[in-house]
Amino acid sequence: MTTTRARSTHAGRVLAVLFAGAFVMGCAEMLVVGMIDLIGTDLAVSVPAAGALVTANALGLAIGGPLLTFLTTRFDRRHVLLGATAVFVAANLLPALGAGYPLFVGARVVIGAVQGLFIAAAMVTATSIVPPARTGRAMAVIISGFAMSSASGLPLGTLLGQAVGWRGSFVAVVAAGVIVLVLAILVLPSVPTPPDSGAVGQARHAFAPRVLAVLAVSFLTFAAMLAAITYLVPFLNQVTDVSGPVVSVFLLAYGAATAIGSFGGGRFADANASRSLIIGAIGVTASLAMLLVFGSNPWLVAVAVLGIGLFGMGTGPSIQYRVVGLAGPGAPLASSLPASAVNAGIAFGALAGGMAIDGGGVQFAVVTGIIIALAAVAVAWATSFITAPVAASVPDTEPLATR
Repeated sequence: MTTTRARSTHAGRVLAVLFAGAFVMGCAEMLVVGMIDLIGTDLAVSVPAAGALVTANALGLAIGGPLLTFLTTRFDRRHVLLGATAVFVAANLLPALGAGYPLFVGARVVIGAVQGLFIAAAMVTATSIVPPARTGRAMAVIISGFAMSSASGLPLGTLLGQAVGWRGSFVAVVAAGVIVLVLAILVLPSVPTPPDSGAVGQARHAFAPRVLAVLAVSFLTFAAMLAAITYLVPFLNQVTDVSGPVVSVFLLAYGAATAIGSFGGGRFADANASRSLIIGAIGVTASLAMLLVFGSNPWLVAVAVLGIGLFGMGTGPSIQYRVVGLAGPGAPLASSLPASAVNAGIAFGALAGGMAIDGGGVQFAVVTGIIIALAAVAVAWATSFITAPVAASVPDTEPLATR
């Protein structure tokens, strides 16, 4: 009993450090969104140019994350996590110490890439220290770290930036990153990659059609969400007749819902990940429909916004669970792919919603989201019948912590 309790305590510490790392990296990603006007003014660039800092981070994560994961396949996951965190701290030092716009953009690409690498290595580490029955919940810890950064880290960082300047916020991120790095050095276990698991072999399994099909569910679900949520503020202003400080309440509610959904989704992933993806896509569709039909009622709009966040982010652990399970030997590399699919979906959804608004008004962004969400439901249902090959679906049921 004592040994079991000690192992559980050690696993809890490891998961806490991984959560903290995900939270700090998520804060760094979202800081620019909350201070885009301050950054644009200080660097003497337009708001759209400052917005490119967000795009740079997303592209770094979507493309650089899997690439770095591929290149570091042979390394112990502990070393990968420590290296990714160290580079993250160094890259954020550039804007903190006075980097100009071009260097800032480059730093954001690097920050996004190592963030994607951290996610993949953290997923492998988290699932290696818990029993198979708790795999989804372990994954949810990492995902909820990023979700919490939007729910609480973003507004706190924005307030700090307004108080001490936007560069001061990045100083705080660097300080927090150093603390996470020290804790990681002290706590993280060694998680070596099996010697017969080469990068090319992993890629063959990670990019198998069955894995890509499930990733399409994530792409479509988040595209549907962001087609509407990206333009939630103008929707509230024009349709719901809500403006001023009250808008922040809706945004905070959405952030809280994503955090709750991502953490709670882990239990549903453990129970039945395929079914959770279907329910999540249906929930997003119904919430978007409520937003469209009852857009003039602020109370029902609030319920719809909560539903989008809860159901959408609730699918995160299930996507990760399914992708890793279907990838089999390619799981270490495949762990980086859901984040790429999410970011691609976010980019596509925001673009599709913007085009819809240009064509007919802000409500058309929600209509676009509903159409994409219906496609997500269909794909989620179709992929629920996909199973991994028998040889790839036999898990290593003994956690590293018990060896």
